[in-house]
Amino acid sequence: MIDRFLKQTSFRDYDDFAANYRLIIPDQFNFAYDVVDEWARIAPEKKALLWTNDKGECREFNFSELKQYSDRTASYFQQLGIGKGDKVMAILKRRYEFWFTIIALHKIGAVIIPATHLLTEKDIIYRNNAAGIKAIIAVGEEPILSSIEASRKASPELKQVISIGPLVPEGWHDFQHEMPLAPDFECGKGCNINIDPLIISFTSGTTGNPKMVMLDHLYPLAHIVTAKYWHNLHPDSLHLTIADTGWLKAVWGKLYGQWIVGACVFVYDHEKFAPTDMLAMIQKYRITSLCAPPTIFRFLIREDISQYDLSSLEYCTIAGEALNPAVYQQFLKLTGIKLKEGYGQSETTATIITAPWMEPKPGSMGKPNPHYQVDLVTPDGRTAEVGEQGEIVLRLNKGYPVGLFKGYYRNETLTNEVIHDGLYHTGDVAWRDEDGYFWFVGRTDDVIKSSGYRIGPFEVESALMTHPAVVECAVTGVPDELRGQLVKATIILAKEYSACDELATEIQEHVKKVTAPYKYPRIIEFVEELPKTISGKIRRVEIRNKK
Repeated sequence: MIDRFLKQTSFRDYDDFAANYRLIIPDQFNFAYDVVDEWARIAPEKKALLWTNDKGECREFNFSELKQYSDRTASYFQQLGIGKGDKVMAILKRRYEFWFTIIALHKIGAVIIPATHLLTEKDIIYRNNAAGIKAIIAVGEEPILSSIEASRKASPELKQVISIGPLVPEGWHDFQHEMPLAPDFECGKGCNINIDPLIISFTSGTTGNPKMVMLDHLYPLAHIVTAKYWHNLHPDSLHLTIADTGWLKAVWGKLYGQWIVGACVFVYDHEKFAPTDMLAMIQKYRITSLCAPPTIFRFLIREDISQYDLSSLEYCTIAGEALNPAVYQQFLKLTGIKLKEGYGQSETTATIITAPWMEPKPGSMGKPNPHYQVDLVTPDGRTAEVGEQGEIVLRLNKGYPVGLFKGYYRNETLTNEVIHDGLYHTGDVAWRDEDGYFWFVGRTDDVIKSSGYRIGPFEVESALMTHPAVVECAVTGVPDELRGQLVKATIILAKEYSACDELATEIQEHVKKVTAPYKYPRIIEFVEELPKTISGKIRRVEIRNKK
C-alpha cells in the first residue's frame, strides 16, 4: 500500500531520507476509499483494529468488516440528511464506533469535528455555532447527553443528535438500532476533491476562543511519515497511541498513517488512566509499538515494570511536551528501549522527528521531517545560527505542503497572522545544535500543556471571571514533574471576599462546572494587583518568572 504514495520507501540513513523522500499525490484521494476499502479488496482478512475496554470486552475488526460497517454508517448518515460539506461533531471517547463514523463521513464528503467528552454546555454551544455543526454523534452517557441536550436551543444549525448508547434520550436517534437497518450504500467516490475539507479541529490559543483548524483530504498522506518513519511501524505492528478520539492526536496515532502502512491499531477504552492497566495491556495483547506524552511515561516508570512481560514492545515514541532526559534514561534502564521524540501541531503533521536511523538525544525533538521545509527564524527574519534561538517556521516557497492546515475556518485574520511572507509561523521557539538536532525552548504565546492537554489561558480566565469573587485574573503554567505543567490562576478578589483555602477550593469547583474539568487551576494565588504593560496588557511572563 505505502509504495503507491511514495517514490522511495526505504532509506539507508537520515541523509538519504532527507534527500529522497518524495510523496506521490493522487489526482483524487479519499482515505476511506483509497486506503480502507482498498485494503478490504486486496487483503480483506487483514486485522485493522483491536479494541478492548476496562470491562473485559474485546472486539477485532478486519478491513473487510470496517468497509461493511463504514458503508452502512455512511448510508445511515445520508438518511439523516447529512451530506457533503456538512459538519458533524463526534464525542465518542474511545468507542470503536468512532472508526465507523470517521470513515463513513469521509465517504460521503462530510466534515468531522472530533470533540472531547469533557466539554460543557457552554463549550458545545460555542462549537456548534462557530462551525455550523449540523449533527452530533455521541456516547450515550451522562453528563455528555445532558450537556448536548442543553445546547440545542442555543444552536439553531444543529439538526440531528445521535447516541451510540447505552442511553438514548427521547428525541434522539439510536445508532445501534437504526444504523443496521440503513439501505446498501451507493459508493460516492468521485464526489470529493483533494482540497475539500476533511476535519475541523478546535485548538486552544492564548487569546480568544479556540481556533478551528481546517484540514483537507490530502492530510492523511502526510501521516505516512508519522507512522512509518517516526513510529517505525510495519504491516505486523500492533500500535497503541494513548489518546482520546476527541483530540487530533487520535488520527495521528490511531488511523491514517497506521493503516496506510498496514499496521493494526490497538485501542484500550477506559474511564480512568491507570499505568498498571496500560502495562497489563501491553503484556496481554503483545503490543509492539507505543506512543504517548511524557506524562504517561512518567507514570509508567514509577511502577514496578519488572512484574510485566514487555518483550513484545519494539519501539516507543513520545511527544506533546518537552521530554525530561531523566524520564528517557529511566525508561531505557527499565526496558532497554530508547524513546524517540517528535514535534508537531494541530496545524501540521509530525514536523520534527527522531527517525529510526537516528541516535536519540534525550530532550531533543530530533531533525526536520523532509516532507516540510523546516527552518528556525530570528525576530529580524534571518535563519538562526547553530545554538541560536529562533521560531520554528515552515517555508512555503516550493509550494504549499500536503499536511499543512488550510487556515482557521471562518477566520481569515487569524490565518493571515500565522501564514505570511512565504512562511507558516508555528509560534514555537527552538534552537539547533551542530548535528542538526532541534531543542524546544517554549512558545511565543502562553498555551499550557498539562498531562497531554493543550489549555488556553483565556478559556480558564473566562470561566474564573464568572465567579463573583474574581475581579481580575491571569492564568499561567507552572512546571510539574508528573504533568509537565500545572494550571495556575493568579487572582484579584472583590473587596467583599477574603483570601482563604476554602475560597480557593470553591473557585476551583466553580471552574470545573463552567468549562471542561481538566482545565481547572490546581494552583491559586490571591494578589492585590497583576503586572501589566503600559497599554494595560497582563504580563504573564512576569507571573511565570516570579519565585
